[in-house]
Amino acid sequence: MALNQASDKKIQAEVYPSTPPDVSLSQEPASKKVPWWSYIWDYEPGRTHEERKFIQKLDIYLITMLSLGYFIKNLDQTNISNAFVSGMKEDLQMNKNEINLIDTAWTVGYVIGQIPSQIVLTKVRPSIWVPSCELVWTMLTFCLAAAKTSNHVIAIRFFIGLAESIFYPAAHTILGSWYKPSELGKRACIFHASSAAASMFSGYLQAAVYKGLNGVRGFAGWQWLFIMDGIISTPICIAGFFLLPDLPENTRAFYLNENDRALAQSRMAKVGRAPRTRLGRSAFKRIFGRWHVYLLTLLYIIFINLWPSSSVNPFSLWLKAEHLSVSKINIIPTGASAIQLVLTVSLAIISDAIRHRARIMSISTILGLFSALCLAIWTIPVGLKWFAFFLQRASVPYGPLSMSWANEICGADAEERAIVIGIMNSMGYAFNAWVPLLTYPQVDSPKFRKGFIYSVCAFIAQGLITGTIAYLQKRDAKRKDIETRVDEEGARVAVSTTEVL
Repeated sequence: MALNQASDKKIQAEVYPSTPPDVSLSQEPASKKVPWWSYIWDYEPGRTHEERKFIQKLDIYLITMLSLGYFIKNLDQTNISNAFVSGMKEDLQMNKNEINLIDTAWTVGYVIGQIPSQIVLTKVRPSIWVPSCELVWTMLTFCLAAAKTSNHVIAIRFFIGLAESIFYPAAHTILGSWYKPSELGKRACIFHASSAAASMFSGYLQAAVYKGLNGVRGFAGWQWLFIMDGIISTPICIAGFFLLPDLPENTRAFYLNENDRALAQSRMAKVGRAPRTRLGRSAFKRIFGRWHVYLLTLLYIIFINLWPSSSVNPFSLWLKAEHLSVSKINIIPTGASAIQLVLTVSLAIISDAIRHRARIMSISTILGLFSALCLAIWTIPVGLKWFAFFLQRASVPYGPLSMSWANEICGADAEERAIVIGIMNSMGYAFNAWVPLLTYPQVDSPKFRKGFIYSVCAFIAQGLITGTIAYLQKRDAKRKDIETRVDEEGARVAVSTTEVL
């Protein structure tokens, strides 16, 4: 018996040579009361003071820079919609489906650039690649103020989409390289919530610009909106060169010391998050031999195409059809963005707490389905219609949570993680280049009956694919657990036999 116990201890030392794989899973002793804030933010009893300080640095610099970058990206996207209902339509004589074509041009550029960008990201430092592209789209945004025809806007938006294509998948790849599963969902959703803040800010900015700058120096209010967008974006782009920390294996950020860099690499190793290796033919064979890339891509295609593209805002178009003032058309929809912001952060906190992405993502799906169903019926009480329009953005938190989920599902393979995230986003927008033209054409506004019925079907499909991926992930985890037990048992028998001999 003593010999077997000694053998077991030896096997444990070989199989688990150091600390447990993820200290976030360690349990608080029963004698110590868990603080109330543990249900809201990170709470890991085994976390050292040095690790807490390290995470605080990441939150201050990395999350701030990514949030500001996503803010200016979405400010640019939202400003097209706000400019359209604030005079650009009339000034550039957009009386047919020009706004759909403008959005399609942006989407085509966005799709073309993503996968090449993710490949570049495995070779070039994010602190160089990301801010450089941000500067390009900022300069192109200034150019929109000089557009004289819708064709000018279409051409410029294509190149803006090409430059912006790098940001979102790169941001999630960077986040997944620094944060553990117990931390990732909240950070990803806080970063994503900046898109809601951008939508709100754009509405208030356009209302103020239209009132205070319309006609100043010969520029219309919608032209000033693009000028102000560029002015806001420029310092954020420049800051990115200094504040983005790259990846744990090659970071040179001034705010991380040698101990921080070693800690970052050990944290990722403990949760099975692999560093980068060579991206060659074998990597692509490995990636496309798994179900991850196919089902996660299908999931994201459905998510991106649940509603119309960003340039077509059914809420704003309905308010315009109701003959509200330009200021109200720009300000009222910001309430939907506020709902998005609150839900995004709240659902992320719950998702990290219970460690089950699919269940929380389904809440977002159900809320979006209810909104789409109400709008598809259309002949409903006015109060319910207002509620349905405000609830539209409740479906958005699903997106960043799905990216966090992809980071975790593909976490053991850095190349797979980068490529799958890039394919998810690029294929989602590849369909977004033409699906909204069929489902939400501008000429169907404000009822969009065909579009809202389509959205109901899309939400149902989203629920089904979410359940399928959750099942496959659970199945793979069970298989891996069984394989680990078999390997441990085999090693135990081998050591016992050797010691007996």
